[in-house]
Amino acid sequence: MRILVVEDDKIIADFIIQGLKEAGFAVDYAPDGDEGSHLALTQSYDAAIIDIMLPKLDGLSLIARMRNKRIKTPTIILSAKRSVEDRVRGLEKGSDDYLVKPFAFSELLARVQALIRRTSTDDEPVRFQVDTLEVDLLKRRVKRDGKEIDLQPKEFSLLEYMLRNRGRVLSKTLILEHIWGYGFNPQTNVVDVLVCRLRNKIDKGFKKKLIRTIRGVGYVLKEN
Repeated sequence: MRILVVEDDKIIADFIIQGLKEAGFAVDYAPDGDEGSHLALTQSYDAAIIDIMLPKLDGLSLIARMRNKRIKTPTIILSAKRSVEDRVRGLEKGSDDYLVKPFAFSELLARVQALIRRTSTDDEPVRFQVDTLEVDLLKRRVKRDGKEIDLQPKEFSLLEYMLRNRGRVLSKTLILEHIWGYGFNPQTNVVDVLVCRLRNKIDKGFKKKLIRTIRGVGYVLKEN
């Protein structure tokens, strides 16, 4: 899943980005409202975290611009403003949640995850079963043949992405963009390494292999 972070305080931004990446999210970052607006209107995100006091374009105006363009990305406002009036104004502008600074990252992460769950549509299931592989996205639990499988955050993110695109061949570039964002060299072998790690956990020792390599194209997850 991809998150947009728009925050001009580099220390706070780095703190949020590191935590989100460790939790398995891909993150795009903008240091001001103009750049944040460009990303929000041209890219697809599972959620956005937006500061109110931003250079060039303030956070509330950015959110209002998103809603006027019918961009429904669920959004959390970050602000040092604590009054009820400020929170109400933020929600009225189209934000879905409001978190006051300073905050604990664990609370921000819980709010992001809850927001994504609430805004998921019926077309985005939270449980998958492929052959004997069972995945619960909300509980982040993976089983095959009833045996619990422990996945690292990036491994889980890759499996989720492949499950949501089951039967579709995913190129290395698509996987890079979705799992790591845009900051990686497309010539890197991190995708091959991650796919190998995931295969060793969900396919090794099982007669039916679910992850296939389409040589020269990419990878696909399917039953047959």
